[in-house]
Amino acid sequence: MPQEDNLSGSNSTGSDPSVFFLSGIPGFEAMHLWISIPFCSMFTVALLGNCTLLYVIITEPSLHKPMFYFLAMLAVIDLVLPTTTMPKLLSIFWFNSREISFTACLVQMFFLHSFFYVESGVLVAMAFDRYVAICNPLRYATILTNSMIAKIGLAALIRAVLIDIPFIIFLRRLPFCRSHVISHCYCEHMAVVKLACANTRFSNIYGIFVTLFTVGMDLMFIAVSYVKILRTVLSLVSKEEQLKAFSTCVSHLCAILMVYTPVALTSIIHRFGDLVAPHIHILMASFYFIFPPMMNPIVYGVKTKQIRDTVLLLFRRKKF
Repeated sequence: MPQEDNLSGSNSTGSDPSVFFLSGIPGFEAMHLWISIPFCSMFTVALLGNCTLLYVIITEPSLHKPMFYFLAMLAVIDLVLPTTTMPKLLSIFWFNSREISFTACLVQMFFLHSFFYVESGVLVAMAFDRYVAICNPLRYATILTNSMIAKIGLAALIRAVLIDIPFIIFLRRLPFCRSHVISHCYCEHMAVVKLACANTRFSNIYGIFVTLFTVGMDLMFIAVSYVKILRTVLSLVSKEEQLKAFSTCVSHLCAILMVYTPVALTSIIHRFGDLVAPHIHILMASFYFIFPPMMNPIVYGVKTKQIRDTVLLLFRRKKF
């Protein structure tokens, strides 16, 4: 008899309502060990890449500039997001450790949602940084001071926490009298909401509103910044100056695509859930929290000359 059925049956009438079980990838239990290999590899690369990026930015005085401070914030976020999901996901794949307390589930959900919105806010700040650097370079140092950068980072964090608190409060008060098996590799919001035996309309409407308002507004600000940047760059006479200005934006544009594209795909899958196999949805949702954190330090390391040169110098010293 499949273990999923055992879990579902035991928890429909379960004696401990505070305990939930993560299903992993339904139908692919026999392949969990093989599936864990790419996820573990990406997790390792993400940790090493972002830790290296943070170390280089902190220890190299020439990188103590606004653009790299924002990049350091992005690296911290890219450490938190996979660390919140991957250990539990790998424990499911390796040890079949599916049990998770409801409190731990809410904490995981809080960190995932909050730091996604922080990341979105930091990407807006990085677009503003590029706008000031290209469109108003003479005032760059006076606009983006250290105190301003700290205020921007704090504002992004406060916004994310205030957005996420209603989610957690609402879920904390819901009764869960049905199966306690969460059809996912982590505590995904909608997968948990579906288990509640109460009206969840508020959670559904609030989730759609927050996504459209927050992500929509952030994308709008980013788009406006790049429209102004494009106008300024095209007004430059020299082709060399145009290419140099564009090159400073390439890494940020790659980060935007890596963060927002999976969000759009996941939203589409939610809308057309009946047409997409559950295991594809779960794999894509899990992939989202590890792929951008793995790729961001690689992209910035390759595309940003100051970081690339500093990392190469660091390895040469270690080798010597």
